[in-house]
Amino acid sequence: MKWEKLKPPEPDDPMCCCECDFYQYGCSCNCEDLDEACNRWLKGRSKGQRSPILSSVINRLEVSMVPALVLLPLLLRLAALHVLLGVVVLSTLPGLLLWYYYATHRRKKRTLFFLTLSLYSLAYMYYLFLTEILPRGDVSLSQVVVLTGGAVVTMVSLVRTKRGPGIVVGGSAPAVPDECGIGVSGGGRSEVRGAGEETQALVFKGQGSRCAACNVVRPPRAGHCRICGTCVQRLDHHCIWINSCVGKSNHRCFLFTLSVFLLTSVYGIAVVLHSLCPRQYLLTALLYCPGVYNHYSTALCFTCAWYSSIVTVALLHLLFFQLVNISFNVTEREAQLALRYKTGRRHLCGLVVDTGEHSRGFFHNWREFFTMSDGAGSGLAPVRPANLV
Repeated sequence: MKWEKLKPPEPDDPMCCCECDFYQYGCSCNCEDLDEACNRWLKGRSKGQRSPILSSVINRLEVSMVPALVLLPLLLRLAALHVLLGVVVLSTLPGLLLWYYYATHRRKKRTLFFLTLSLYSLAYMYYLFLTEILPRGDVSLSQVVVLTGGAVVTMVSLVRTKRGPGIVVGGSAPAVPDECGIGVSGGGRSEVRGAGEETQALVFKGQGSRCAACNVVRPPRAGHCRICGTCVQRLDHHCIWINSCVGKSNHRCFLFTLSVFLLTSVYGIAVVLHSLCPRQYLLTALLYCPGVYNHYSTALCFTCAWYSSIVTVALLHLLFFQLVNISFNVTEREAQLALRYKTGRRHLCGLVVDTGEHSRGFFHNWREFFTMSDGAGSGLAPVRPANLV
């Protein structure tokens, strides 16, 4: 007997059930190997008859997303049966989705899970609006045009945001100011000390910082994303909802997409609640709407309005911190590093971290944000249509 199979796994290298000989259901586990096997099976069938578009979709397919997309409308319809079921389902739905994500994507880096879930939720809410709210006859044509236009503008802006954050591919860069705990030795070379999860980098006088993972010279405020495996100019953060980094080239589009989506969502919730509870105000209608559970269709629309409100509040939180960080001319990555090394100062009751390195005043910071170049011609990766997903 191979006793190595029976040894307990290491803490940082968990053993999967399919690696054990004595586990009878080892071939039916939900690990990453199962997704890869299903992907290979899908790619191997009728290879010569698939179109390039279908092949591209199958290549990026994640089998583990299918149960979440099926369960989401089922849970929303279950919550519409009774007010108590609605409270239980809507309060546990965010935690359930996160648990499912970590259970099925624990060894994956980039994933289309959240992007697909958000687009599917947007499409499902719009479908219910057209099939349940519009036939009631109390929605004007201008309201339909505004909601449809907001959804279209959101999708177009999302595509522009996905075109690329500004990836550093090479070239020279000016010297990087002292940040992230970098100390220069007498020989002219230094290394990042205590970087933790941040990629180790070498700094040469007059040459900027060189990323050890990408082997490129990074300009000031650029950072390495461990999820994408690339260096991005003025890296803010990696957004799981768009499956891409937010950097110098797409930060303005990201902020615009987020703002348009939130405005459209708030307006759509207001239209739905006004149709369901015409005698109630917006906030009071969410808490008390008499007679809404008398008919299943109105209860379903009311439940979806609550679901949209939860998503809207979460994205409002993201938008608030984005606006505050831009006002202080600090990126999310720089704020996290300042907190880690205790080099920043907290403002607004601890809501914002000011590094004190790039802020030149409120109006100057916003002017710099709106006028900064997209990085064209400065050693950035060219935009490729294949990067849109």
